[in-house]
Amino acid sequence: MKNIFAFLLFLPLLWGCNNLDLDPLSEGSSENWYSDETEIQMSLNDLYRTYLWGLEDNFTTERMTDNWTQRQAVSDFSAGSINSEWGTSTDLWLDTYKGITRANTIINSIDNAQGSVPELKLKQFNAEAHFFRAVFYSRLIFYYGDVPFYTDYISIEEAFKLDRTSKETILEQVYTDFDLAISDLPIEYGSGSQLRVTKGAALAFKSRAALYMKDFDIARDASLECIELGVYDLHQDYGDYFLSKTRRSEETIFAIPRSLELGVSWASKNFYTRTPGGSSVAQPSWELFVSYLCTDGLPVDESPLFNPQDPFTNRDPRLHETIVEFGTEHLGVIYDPNPYSTEVLSTETGTMIRNRDTRSEDTYASYNGLTLKKGVDEDWNDDNITDFDIRIMRYADVLLMYAEAKIELGEIDDSTLNAINQVRARAYGVAVNQTNDYPALTITNQNGLRLELRNERRVEFAWENRRFDDLLRWEIAEKALSRPIYGILDPAELKQKVVDKGLWFFPEVPIIDQDGLPDFRPMSTSGLIKTLVERNFENRQYLFPIPSKEILINNNLKQNPGY
Repeated sequence: MKNIFAFLLFLPLLWGCNNLDLDPLSEGSSENWYSDETEIQMSLNDLYRTYLWGLEDNFTTERMTDNWTQRQAVSDFSAGSINSEWGTSTDLWLDTYKGITRANTIINSIDNAQGSVPELKLKQFNAEAHFFRAVFYSRLIFYYGDVPFYTDYISIEEAFKLDRTSKETILEQVYTDFDLAISDLPIEYGSGSQLRVTKGAALAFKSRAALYMKDFDIARDASLECIELGVYDLHQDYGDYFLSKTRRSEETIFAIPRSLELGVSWASKNFYTRTPGGSSVAQPSWELFVSYLCTDGLPVDESPLFNPQDPFTNRDPRLHETIVEFGTEHLGVIYDPNPYSTEVLSTETGTMIRNRDTRSEDTYASYNGLTLKKGVDEDWNDDNITDFDIRIMRYADVLLMYAEAKIELGEIDDSTLNAINQVRARAYGVAVNQTNDYPALTITNQNGLRLELRNERRVEFAWENRRFDDLLRWEIAEKALSRPIYGILDPAELKQKVVDKGLWFFPEVPIIDQDGLPDFRPMSTSGLIKTLVERNFENRQYLFPIPSKEILINNNLKQNPGY
């Protein structure tokens, strides 16, 4: 069967025969499958499976950024220690090529259904497959650069001889595939239909691919066309948008749905506090915490409104929706990491209980005093399982991609500022024209607005797996991921040096450097905070390594530099 060969293309060298994804001759193949609407629909459904979107799941890429703190552990990527056997790269390569092969098979077999499926429906199916192929190839060239490229059936002999095609050549096909999808996908599906890719999704992902490749004019045009469809809007309440109860919001452009009823869920215990029963393994970083502007629109080291001993006051409302404020209710208890707060109030029982969220009571409480609020609600701690959708593209991203493209093109105008201000105004719960009620942007200097845009992306998309790509494409990972991860001192020392002297929470005002990156080194030099773990990003990591197994089975594949 022809489609078997494509599936074999990137199989690891030593896989046993029982692991091969082969169709028995009695089952469907590219010759006898794809003959009716049900068969094609089933094949397309496979492209929505979670494993093909692994970088978007379980905070996978957020773990490798400066938004993340995980006790005294650090990811291999942030440590600069990845190599050609790095599991993330191996899985990404294999799974993405599986997706490409399956999309190719649908595209090249869809004529089997001519006459049995309405032409309009066939065009939609074909467009859907082209969308996925474009997304998958754009992913590969961003992370790996030049990669093997194929759009048809190939024999196993051909597969083992493929070399790397230039990313520029592949990008041309990516744009062609997106354009076909844009042309033939519907703007909307009927109410009650399954969530599937739309014209807006194709435009949004084309914009993202172009932005990543610095084709700013293409990114601008695609995002503007998506905006002008008029079918998307910002969810009214920022915090509410990320809760598992929120489905099919007008902000969501593309998401992989989870459902407890269908057995598709996510283990949440590591990401909420210990007093209500969580593990508190990972937290938002201090770098993220201080990146939220004050309500006057200034960074913490410039605003007179910032008080390091009261760091949640006078801050961008998104901070309060992303990180739990000290002294407020969270999951049925008051959250307070102060070492003297050995007991806290249970708001469910009205009694004082042991505070397992301070390190003076529990060694494994948050190492930096912070804990995640974004998306967290009671369904996280009732059985440690939740099913919020994996949101991969939302309207706020389209607005900020449009603004970024305009900034990089030097086309700063009212529409540029309006796109950013829409996102910022939503955070404050006001209309974009209520400029007295939020710190609306008015500057038109390219460098200044670029810095504002980059910080806006950071705080808007915190813990949504967007920061990682931004660090790579802006080429600031070498700086952001080469500074240590900091946290609070151990309890006895924390009391003596910080709390007893009235310096809780931050002993000093953190510094924000010229790239908008927080710098805690002065506080560390003063001995008032603790280095949790060092980071050591290597510049070779701006491109992922080609998995070693692929190099071994194909002499034509050459490794990326430095691996």
